[in-house]
Amino acid sequence: MLEVKSLKKRFRLDNKTIKENKKKPKESLDVREDGHWFNAVRDVSFHCNAGEVLGLLGPNGAGKTTSLRMLSTALQPTEGKIVINGEDVIAQPVAMRKRIGFLSGTTSLYHRLTVRENVEYFGRLHGMSEEKLENEITKVFELLDIHSFADKKADSLSTGMKQRASIARTVIHQPEVIVLDEPTTGLDVISAKTILDFIESNKGSNVPVIFSTHHLHEVEKLCDRVVLINNGTAQFNGTLDEFRNISGTHNLYDSFVQLVGEKEVA
Repeated sequence: MLEVKSLKKRFRLDNKTIKENKKKPKESLDVREDGHWFNAVRDVSFHCNAGEVLGLLGPNGAGKTTSLRMLSTALQPTEGKIVINGEDVIAQPVAMRKRIGFLSGTTSLYHRLTVRENVEYFGRLHGMSEEKLENEITKVFELLDIHSFADKKADSLSTGMKQRASIARTVIHQPEVIVLDEPTTGLDVISAKTILDFIESNKGSNVPVIFSTHHLHEVEKLCDRVVLINNGTAQFNGTLDEFRNISGTHNLYDSFVQLVGEKEVA
């Protein structure tokens, strides 16, 4: 189980921005700017049980990626708590990092290595035995439909192939939590479906899956729970059915727009 409680992250503004902001009317400033600070994440709480899939929604710049980077230990929160299976992630980030599978927008492969060599390398980094690694490669490559290009060098792959290979390296060590930041963005239909099928394969397992997306049909298809972040704050945290019922139309798009506002969607 993953629990996130009152997560916050702020960054210091550069001197130029601070000076420019002093000249602007207060009402024209971003609500997340506060003196010398930009509060990228102001208050985010949610939980995801084992075998559940949680969809993270929100406009561009809402704080989704910053939140996911804190979950992965790539960023240290300013305040808040992250707990995986009862253990404090913030207190022991190096140890907990081994138990998290995180795909970011910058997750990449070693271009001169084949897909198999890349995944083997990251599996060995996590201390997997050769037998366990080989068994897991067989399973993950099957789920992500990688076998046909497993022996191709990474620099010769299409965008969709690279993304599937990147997910394989992300989950090869059998993490206790899987975190995927917009895993299907920019992909062709077949690659996107393969990744969505992989996420669905984890439903009912002992692993919570959190993924951010702008595609509401993915949320409709996969998610048990939904969190919507806007201006750094979780404006909704609940089940898919609860999210669907916000608008009264049972339409996810209508619920999203009602929470975020027409102007920000546009």
